[in-house]
Amino acid sequence: MTSDLKRFIEEIRSKEDPSKSVVFVSGNFNIIHPGHLRLLEFAYDCGDILVVAVNPDEAEGVMFPQDIRAEAIMSLSKVDHVIKLDGDLSGFIKALEPDVVVKGKEHQEKQNLEADAVKAYGGKLLFGSGARKYTSIELLNKEYENISYCNIHQPHEYLDRHEIMLEEVKDILLKMKQLNVLVVGDTIVDEYITCDTLGLSQEDPTIVVTPILSKRFIGGAGIVASHARGFGRSVKFFSVVAEDEAGEYAARSLKEYNVDARLFKDKSRPTSLKQRFRTKDKTLLRVSHLRQHSISEELCNDIYGSIEKQISNMDLLVFSDFNYGCLPQSLVDRICILCRSHGVKMVADSQSSSQIGDISRFTKMDLITPTEREARLAVRDFESGLVVLTEKLRKKAQAKNIFVTMGAEGVLVVDNQNSTDRLAPLNLSPRDVSGAGDSMLVSASMAMVSGASVWQASYIGAVAAAIQVSRLGNIPLSTDDLLKEIHV
Repeated sequence: MTSDLKRFIEEIRSKEDPSKSVVFVSGNFNIIHPGHLRLLEFAYDCGDILVVAVNPDEAEGVMFPQDIRAEAIMSLSKVDHVIKLDGDLSGFIKALEPDVVVKGKEHQEKQNLEADAVKAYGGKLLFGSGARKYTSIELLNKEYENISYCNIHQPHEYLDRHEIMLEEVKDILLKMKQLNVLVVGDTIVDEYITCDTLGLSQEDPTIVVTPILSKRFIGGAGIVASHARGFGRSVKFFSVVAEDEAGEYAARSLKEYNVDARLFKDKSRPTSLKQRFRTKDKTLLRVSHLRQHSISEELCNDIYGSIEKQISNMDLLVFSDFNYGCLPQSLVDRICILCRSHGVKMVADSQSSSQIGDISRFTKMDLITPTEREARLAVRDFESGLVVLTEKLRKKAQAKNIFVTMGAEGVLVVDNQNSTDRLAPLNLSPRDVSGAGDSMLVSASMAMVSGASVWQASYIGAVAAAIQVSRLGNIPLSTDDLLKEIHV
């Protein structure tokens, strides 16, 4: 057995509670199919910790490289540890000493190399294949990757009304690539948990599901910063996380997307984690793990000090507020004064989907992008028409431009002269509306800083949002994505 396998065993023993039982499964796992999922579900139910070993490339029946096969197994939410075997299966089992080794039912009447190894230390060898039906993991993973461009249409009347030429839009997108952007706000990790429906509980009218695939994405202000990096030259991102696994994931993701992130640690809260349990392309339940109290004055001073060092090099500052405490009013006010003194443009979004926020607390912004509900909450007006509503919001927030997003009704665009127009949604078959507003905010605001009119910027923002909602989960957009969609 190689030194890598020995280190792997030592790592498991150091991380896991010794009182918990370990279950072991091995195989080629060329393509993860329903039979594999049923076997692993059976194994998962046989103990507390599931370890899966992937056979070496020279094993009989192997079709794909070991790294690729191991990566596929790692994506399964039931699996705790994955190891790439070097060929010595019996030696590994003897060293690991799992409480249970599981094999498929088809091996029960055959000679099994694992039998002697398990018998030597008093473990169990069980055979079973489970009995549940699952969708192919490969197909589920494709749900998160595919963009349905065919669902996106061009708003020709809107383009004609405002004399928007697509070649001019292309020039704006290329100018955006020269921008330096600073983003400050709440970091969120979004987790999509795909489930298989088992049926209706016999004890109460509750749908019973079992998770089969978990996929995480950077969300909140983190995805805003990631979008900005895809459109611009550089991005500085300031936020707060905890010293936990979700915080580590956020840091890794931001680094992968080339975002220069400074994530301040706050021991008083977990990193905000939002879970969506989904089945058959529908969300059944959302669970949020978070704290909403304001960060300490010390953290405010640290964030402000870091922004102060960077502000002279910035073209745009984005407030991405989810009302989870990262942007207390005192910090917002100090940052606004700093930006004005350096001539840096500012934009803001303050989301209030499941919490209470106030977009009007971000005053004198070049652009704000509230939903209709958020606009009404800000001015405490739940009766007036949209034109009156936006005028009240403009006066209170002293905002130059306002985009009121209205879901399936599109976006109401209001410029600094109080001229208004409605831009209908460009994607009539959205797959996941989460993140639409974030992509619109950052792309439209960067376009405006690059010289776009509010009408050109709203079109660019609408295209970004249409692409974003065409796929599951938050994946950063790029200039090439937008150029491909506008066909120039």
